[in-house]
Amino acid sequence: MRKQTRNAAPRTSPSLATTLVSWTGDLKSSVAGGWRKLRGQAATAADNGHGAYEHMTDPARYPNPGASRGSHGRVGDVTRLLSGTAIVAASYAAVLSVGDLDTRRGLLAAVILPFWLICLATLVWVMRDRARLRFPVVTMALLALTVQLPGLFTPPHSSSDAWRYVWDGRVQLSGTSPYRYVPLDDRLAALRDPILFPGLTSQADSGVTTGPLPTDRGELLRRAADDRRTRINRPAVPTIYPPVAQLWFAAVAALTPWALGTLGIQIGSALLAVAVAAALAAWLLRRGRDPREALWWAWCPTVILEAGNGGHVDIVGAALIVGALMIMTTRPGRAATTWVAGLLLGAAAAVKLTPLVLLPAFMPLRGNGVRRSWQVPLAAVGTLAASYAPYLIVAGGLVLGYLPGYLSEEGGANRAGVLQLVVPRSLLILAMLATMGAVAVWAVRSTRADAPQQASVVLFGSLLLVTTPSYPWYSLPLVALAVMSGRLEWLAVAAAGYVAYAGTRVPPVSAAGYAAAGTVVIGIAWWRSRRDTRRATAVSPPAGRIA
Repeated sequence: MRKQTRNAAPRTSPSLATTLVSWTGDLKSSVAGGWRKLRGQAATAADNGHGAYEHMTDPARYPNPGASRGSHGRVGDVTRLLSGTAIVAASYAAVLSVGDLDTRRGLLAAVILPFWLICLATLVWVMRDRARLRFPVVTMALLALTVQLPGLFTPPHSSSDAWRYVWDGRVQLSGTSPYRYVPLDDRLAALRDPILFPGLTSQADSGVTTGPLPTDRGELLRRAADDRRTRINRPAVPTIYPPVAQLWFAAVAALTPWALGTLGIQIGSALLAVAVAAALAAWLLRRGRDPREALWWAWCPTVILEAGNGGHVDIVGAALIVGALMIMTTRPGRAATTWVAGLLLGAAAAVKLTPLVLLPAFMPLRGNGVRRSWQVPLAAVGTLAASYAPYLIVAGGLVLGYLPGYLSEEGGANRAGVLQLVVPRSLLILAMLATMGAVAVWAVRSTRADAPQQASVVLFGSLLLVTTPSYPWYSLPLVALAVMSGRLEWLAVAAAGYVAYAGTRVPPVSAAGYAAAGTVVIGIAWWRSRRDTRRATAVSPPAGRIA
């Protein structure tokens, strides 16, 4: 490979025709054969997500994944990577130094949104460097780990969910179903400690007994209110988390002393974020893309804030989704591949139900995937059902936990904020179902067995735009999907989650944030469509020249 000195002018991104020449060498075939190859390469690039952000995802920028020398002529030059890591980690430490943000949402917006801008600017700057890495997967893992470390030195700052995770794991290790009793129930008093229950000892009477959830939304909200005697949120209602999430909580609890509080959950989540970064780097490298694109996951503020510090269980779902997509795209068309991918997707749904929206992306109605389009959904639904079976035997109907109450609680003015701008409230649920149904139909008709990540990012991103959740950690799977598909514009939806979280008590703020994110996504999709049309016109052979 020709070396480029440090003072040499940087190469511009090659056109599609130039890229084709570099890949195929001498054009020994006929002119007609050359046009056919050019069209095939353009289609492949579009499927792999290379059409978006060419300067970051064009395979010509990383033509030899095994190369150890950078375009600057140095071996493993990581100066810019290390500088970027220092910038991101220092900015993160500054955010953490502010203190609790869960109860100060205005301050949360004031510090986290600038943090987003710093991370994005740093990522763009780092991605402009073309130096190659000797050990790209290990390097991405170490850089991801570095930015996770500051969050491990302090309890969660923007959410109290991790305390519920600790409790659910502890309850399971005691031999009790986490769905049977609410945390304040005195029948679980022996499991209390001063960290989780600073205002309630194991001998004290809480005055709370597990009972049916109220059907009235106002009464439900009062029941679900926090209690100052404990750090666990919603301590008077049962857990909402599905079985695989519960297995994660129990596994971490088995390895974490009570005195460490949420640290076990935080460490486990940080390690999963690092593992996903390494997996993405390996997957990108295998597909001829720059493994540094994994930094869009590792340095995304959502991942930094909600993994090592927030400890949110959504990181487990994101890891399982990435695993399912890696298997499908590495060995497409094989029966074992589809069954394993379905199992992983079902496990992700048993962490949080939202990954079920990805099923249409694994049900191609074109190409070689048609005959196996039913396997992934069957395996996923079967896995989800099987995960509930042991808990159903023990807890019966209580296995649904707080899910019905949560759906009622979240049906307020913040839900589907964008649709509420144009649809009457009486038709809101119908509009949500119709919108997601239309996206699902598009996904089934357009997805391919060897590239389900392209439809997956649209499905999951559309779900967030339609439902407009106030919890930014719901976007963790979307960040991974955006990296795998090369559609980084969907990161705007992840950023909108923080706008919604900060404006929970002001519903128009949530709607405005997600509406702006949707505008970004649609605008870039329109620009890409126009660009691809111009390219197709530019490379089309003159009429009558080729038979």
